[in-house]
Amino acid sequence: MVVQPKLYTTSEFEEFINRPENADRRFELVHGEIVEKMPTEEHGLIALNIGTWLNLYLYSNPIGRAAVEARHHPTDDDHNDRIPDVSVVLDMSKPVTREGAANYLPDLAVEIKSPTQSYKEMTEKADFYLNNGTKLVWLVYPERRLVEVLTHDSRDLVGEDGTLTGGDLLPGLSVAVKDVFRGV
Repeated sequence: MVVQPKLYTTSEFEEFINRPENADRRFELVHGEIVEKMPTEEHGLIALNIGTWLNLYLYSNPIGRAAVEARHHPTDDDHNDRIPDVSVVLDMSKPVTREGAANYLPDLAVEIKSPTQSYKEMTEKADFYLNNGTKLVWLVYPERRLVEVLTHDSRDLVGEDGTLTGGDLLPGLSVAVKDVFRGV
């Protein structure tokens, strides 16, 4: 007999993550299943590098805000609560969420591959974001030192000698991929 895992709603997920034993742990809700995030030092360094470049851009071009590890879920989806490693929200009329998850997805979502994640899992994350309102996704692959840049219309690989841009979303943004991996 095959036993199906329990599928959680976002309200059940909220109760789960607020239990005392989960206070210092990070979880996502992925299609109703609770998944623990286990970032490494490498992961943290890359997220900080990207977040720094995005914040520098947004300080000079005050069109939005960047965050690291901020929870988001689409309002019409009761089985997903995602935590992009780095995110940018451009609609400044949306208030900063102080409790729980933001009821929208970011305009830019950055996901950094952990050693235990597959390429399929990474592309499924990107597809989820793009299918639910995110306009630009960067998938970062530390072991290959490259970034996959995805929009609704394109998928491009940018190697360590290349440059990431913000396209139409973040005009003028330019980050050398080698700077994404600085210190790693």
